[in-house]
This record gives sequence, C-alpha cells and structure tokens, in this order.
Amino acid sequence: MKIAFAPLCRKFVSLPLALASLIVLFLVSAPPVRAQNAQVSGTVHDASGAAISGAQVKIEAGSFTRTVTTGADGTFQFDSVPATSGTLVISAKDFQQLTQSWSSSSGAPVHVDLTLQLLSLSQSVMVTANRTATPLGETPASDIKLTQSNLQALPALTLADKLRQVPGFSLFRRTSSMNANPTTMGLSLRGLGANGASRALVLEDGIPINDPFGSWVYWDRVPQTAVQSVEVDEEGASSLYGSEAMGGVVQFLTRQAEPAGVTVDASYGNRNTQDLSLSAGGSKGKWYSMFSGEAFHSDGYYLVPGAYRGPVDTLTGSQDGSADLTIGRKIGENSRVFARGWYFDDSRNNGTVNQRNDIRMGGGALGADLDLGSAGTVTLRFYGEGETYFQNFYSVAFNQSSQYLTDSQTVPAQGVGGSAVWRKSVGTRQTLVAGFDEHEEMGHSHEIITGSTGSEFRETSAGGRQRSFGLFGEDMIQLSPGWVLNLSGRYDHWANFAASYICAPGPAPSGSCPQANQNFPDRTYDVFDPRATLLHQFNSHVSWSTSVYRAFRAPTLNELYRGYRVGNVTTDPNAALTAERVTGGETGIDVTGFQRRFEVRGVFFYNQIVDPITNVPLPSPPNTEERENLGRISAPGAEIDAVERVTSDFSLSAGYQYVDSKIVSAPNQPTLLNTWVQEVPHNSFTFEARYDRPSLFSASLDGRMIGQQLDTTGFELGNFFVLDASVARHIAYGAQAYFAIENFTNEKYYIQALNPSVSPPNLGLPLSFRIGIRYDFSRR
Repeated sequence: MKIAFAPLCRKFVSLPLALASLIVLFLVSAPPVRAQNAQVSGTVHDASGAAISGAQVKIEAGSFTRTVTTGADGTFQFDSVPATSGTLVISAKDFQQLTQSWSSSSGAPVHVDLTLQLLSLSQSVMVTANRTATPLGETPASDIKLTQSNLQALPALTLADKLRQVPGFSLFRRTSSMNANPTTMGLSLRGLGANGASRALVLEDGIPINDPFGSWVYWDRVPQTAVQSVEVDEEGASSLYGSEAMGGVVQFLTRQAEPAGVTVDASYGNRNTQDLSLSAGGSKGKWYSMFSGEAFHSDGYYLVPGAYRGPVDTLTGSQDGSADLTIGRKIGENSRVFARGWYFDDSRNNGTVNQRNDIRMGGGALGADLDLGSAGTVTLRFYGEGETYFQNFYSVAFNQSSQYLTDSQTVPAQGVGGSAVWRKSVGTRQTLVAGFDEHEEMGHSHEIITGSTGSEFRETSAGGRQRSFGLFGEDMIQLSPGWVLNLSGRYDHWANFAASYICAPGPAPSGSCPQANQNFPDRTYDVFDPRATLLHQFNSHVSWSTSVYRAFRAPTLNELYRGYRVGNVTTDPNAALTAERVTGGETGIDVTGFQRRFEVRGVFFYNQIVDPITNVPLPSPPNTEERENLGRISAPGAEIDAVERVTSDFSLSAGYQYVDSKIVSAPNQPTLLNTWVQEVPHNSFTFEARYDRPSLFSASLDGRMIGQQLDTTGFELGNFFVLDASVARHIAYGAQAYFAIENFTNEKYYIQALNPSVSPPNLGLPLSFRIGIRYDFSRR
C-alpha cells in the first residue's frame, strides 16, 4: 500500500507552507556559533516522576541567554554555552516555576534532574470562565482544563473525538467528526442537546469559530500541533459571551511563537487515512510569527450495514486542509499587536453515490493585547471570514437500490465582528472586567429543488442578516480569606433584518412554488443575562462552589431559512422562530489528597430551557418535520470524575455523567410531553489508564460508554462501549513513534436508528488504527 502524503499536502497547504517556512526560517535563524565551553542537559519531571513535555527551560550565564522546550520525554539540552556556571529557569503550565543553579568543572558536560511542583488550586490559571486569567481555585468546580500532553495521550485522531472523553461533551450525532456531515457537528454540553446548531460557543484564542450561518463547528480547522490547551466551561455563559454561549464555552488556546521551534505530527492508518499536522514559530527582535497547518484524508467506511446495503451505497470519504499564519510585534515588555489569516477547505462524501458536501472558508483578524500599567489591560480583537458551503440531498429507496436528486444547496455566508475587554485589579481583593462585542452574520441558502424524473420544481433563495451587540461587566471579590464572590451581567441587543424568500418555479407542468415571494419583517430582541458564583476554599485540599445564571440563544440563519434532509426525512426551516432562554445552576466540590496524587470532583446541576428550538413532525406531507419553539426542556443531572496517580509511572482517571433531559412542556405537540430530548444520552462514562515511563514507553487505554438515547427518527439508539488504545516510544531526541487504535474491539453501534420502510440504520466508526511519528524541533 503506497502512502501518498505529498499530493494531499500540495493540494491544501503547499503555498502557505512555503511562505510560512521562509518567514519562520528567517525568524528562528540561529545566532553565530560560539566557541563551545559547556554542554548543559537535563530532565524535567513532576513529583511523581512523570516526564513534563513542553516545559520552557531558560539558561542564563552572564549576558548569554537561550530558551528551549522539553521534548516528549521531558529532556532538554544546551550546546556551546560560553560559561562554566549559571542558572536555569524552568516553567510549565500548572506547575510552579523553578530556578536552579548549575556549574561545570573545566567545561565538562552538566546533567541536572529537575522536579516541578504542581500549582495549588489557588495558583493554576484558567482564562475562559471569567474572560480573564483566574486561579483555578476561584472558578466553578465544573470547569475543566486539558493540556497538550493530555490531548496527545488520547488515541482518537481528531480533536472533537478526543474531547468526547469529557463526560457530557457530545456533538449533535454520535458520528465521528472524521465522517460526520458538518451540519451535525454542533456542540452540546450537559445534555442541553444541539439542533445542528451548537448550544455552546467554541473559541480559538478568543475568536469564535462557530459557523456564521449555522453555528455548527468545523473542528478540524484547528491544527492539532498548534493547541497548547483546551478549556471547557460547562455553565451557561451568556453573562460574558452572549447568545452562542447559552450552554457553555470551549476554548482552544494555541502555542506561542516563543520558544522558537517546529513541531510535526504525521500518521498513516487503515482505510488510507493520512494526517499531517505542523506548527512553527519564532521571533527576531520585536517581531514574531507563528504558522500552523494540517492536511487530512480518509477513504472512510460504509455507513449502512451489509444486510441493508445496496448499489447506491459508497464509502464516507473525507479530506480537509487548513493553514493559519500570525505575524506580530511586541510593544514594550507586556504588550503586542498582531495580524492573523487562515484558510480551511473540507470535502466529504455522505454515504451514497454523488451525495456530498464541501466547504471553503477564509478569514483574518487584527488584535492587540495592551498593558496600560495602573489603568489595567485591554484586549482588542477584530475579525471577519467568508465561506461557501455546498450540500446536495437524495431520496434513497429503502433497499438502497436507487436514488434521485431532490435538493442542491449553495450557501455563501460572511461573518464580521470585534470585541474589547478591559481588566483591572483593584487592591489585592478585587478584579474588574468590562467590555463589549459586536458581530454580524449574513447569508442565503440558494436551492434547486428537483423531482424523481430529474425535472426542476423550483429555484429558491432564502436568508438575511443578523447583528448582535453586547455590553458586559464582571466583579470578582475576595470577601475574606477563602471566600470569593463573582458577579457578572450582560445586556444584548439582537436584530434580524433584510430577510427574504424568493422562488422561481421550474418549467410546467411540474414547476411550482409553495409560497409567494416575501420580505420577512425585521425583528429585534433585547435581553439581560446575569450570573453569580460563590466559591469557598476550605483548605488547600477542598473547595466548594455554587452558581446560578440565565442565558439565551438566538435562532441562526440556518434554522430560520434553510431546510435539509436526512435519509428520507425532510426538515423545513421556520422564519418565525424566537430565542431560547435557559435558567440554571450548579453546586460542586473538588477534593485533592495524598500530595495531590488523588483528586475527585462532583457537581450537581439543573438547567431549564424555555422555547427550545426543536425538530417536530408535521401531520403532512409524510416524513416531514419543521423547526419549532417547543415549550420547555428540563435537564437536571450530576457528574463525578476522579484521577489517581497510582505510581510515578501509572495513573487512572474516570468520569461519569447522568442527565435526565426531557421535554416537560409542549403545548402544540402533546405527544412529545415527557419524551427524551433527541440525541442526548442519559448516561455517559469514560475512563483512562495511562502508563508513562520515557525510558521505556508510554501507553494509554481509554474507554467510553454512551447510554441509550432518542434518535431524530423517533426511534431509540441503544447503548455502546468502545475501547481505544495507544502506545508510544521515544526513538531520538525530540522524536516519538506511536501506534493508536480506535474501537479495537470493533464494536458495532448505530449512529442513526432503523426507521422501518423509510431509512436503514447507520453505523458508527469501526476499528481504526494508525502509525505515526511526532517530532519537536526546539531551538537549541
């Protein structure tokens, strides 16, 4: 079998890679070689003996300074150090900074063994929860932070599938993001459900990456080697972030340009699955740059089981590519300005002949992080992106023997926005945050509707524009030692305008329009969303938090104006949809012990959504649904997770979530009363066993159980359990070879239920494996 990375890379990222490589090589070019006097090397690990990768090690010897990053095995090395003594300064996320002296006798090589201590809950920092850097001990117990090493240890290939190890994290459907239709990749947290559109906001370094037309998420647009950490806030966060954060926020924080270097991750697997991810960065003087890119291809698998498969079934092949370049300049010690540009291209086959979707998008951003001294700090972001989405739909015979085209959609859309956030500490016990953001989306769904004979029924164009403006403020107050009160609130003004529906009938006799051309009335919506959080740190081992909040989500252009088809079930848009509202709260506790080798976290939560946007069946025509504001959804639940470092090499972690997400009010759809919310499992359980001894190998065994859930077909999807595993070994300084396997028991589970006489069931990701290599070229 021939591995063909080169054509794939050329198609998607060859030009950006070439340009970025020239910039990076210029910025990270090494200084003139000095006469060798000493070599300083070492290993960085935590108190349990586990290696710490990605730690920054800075050497200082007189006027000589240099910074490197530890490899996957925690090692580092400095060559040609023009001194016989000096200091090392070691820093890593979630660990206390360490300064260590070193000396060499007559220039002999020096090797040091360095142990970093974990930050206490009051020291470890999280950014997303309060829209400013906040000690983790002063954020709700439900907040989660995953580091780069956490992500690398997970066997799943894609970022979205890695995040499924967080109990309660789910996409609209069970499908792996490698093969899912993009419009089903909306995010749901804590059983609130998604309707294609996310009920949670997804950010990359403070910039939204939810689709401007439909609010689903293209998870693969974020190159994996660029990700430094992921933060998950599972509370309603509209009090700081507005509409799309009704169910919470997920934020990808990317690596910085310093220390300079290049990281590459390349793998090849069954079904001709190829993935190449690259990030590179460096600086020269005040200027710095950072490039990241990824290219992916897979032939895919058959969605329909063999017993139902027919001539029209094909593999769910997919391929995508991304490129992201940032160039910036430092201003003084703590300020910077930057410009960023990105491009993303994705193409997927949807399981039958010629049924596919494509997306092409590009965008850019300007930003500034300004230190105003005693006046605080200001963060500015301005961004815009444009895209063209294509999707076609076929009516397929139940026996999969034939199909005909019913709808071809082309959806051009644009989104622009900006934000300003001011932060200031007042004394030692209070932090103030204030700001505003504004964004506008515009787009139309252009459709050609056809019939079984290929005759054209009509051409339509429906869409409009939306604008949202928000003002927010937050006050974090340390009431007394161990007690913190956090109050935040936000006013939002949402407007939907310039919306229309235009229809041109096809030739007689089949051509017709279901409704007359019309301009929809402009609509506005004003809302205030508060949140209050009280936290108490009993001691360095036990903390408690409780929160109450309100949040909202406005309907997307997609929900208002674009229909779609799954199998033989058609879902119509609804231009009269109104905003969803959620009222919720949580209380939780976090306990650590045995020198932080053991940690357990438990949270009880309750959310109620008023006027949730849901697909409901219509009495006619058959197999037709419409989006409607239903009534009320109630989602009480609990989650618990724990981690235990059994030895310095071996750790265990597990998490469980139960959520009873049901429809408790449905005035216009009484048959739906007390039914489960679609695509929300009531039970989810994950675990991980990890062994990490750099001198030998690293290994991870991960499991995920997803309970029963109600499919959009109205039929039940059974529970399933999958096991993933990976093993890695260091083969050279900075290089690591690995083998990963997903669903290694080849568990057969359904992602779409059998709908008798309408559509067959669809299968989830079968056994998948890959081999790969990671290489970290840190500057030395």
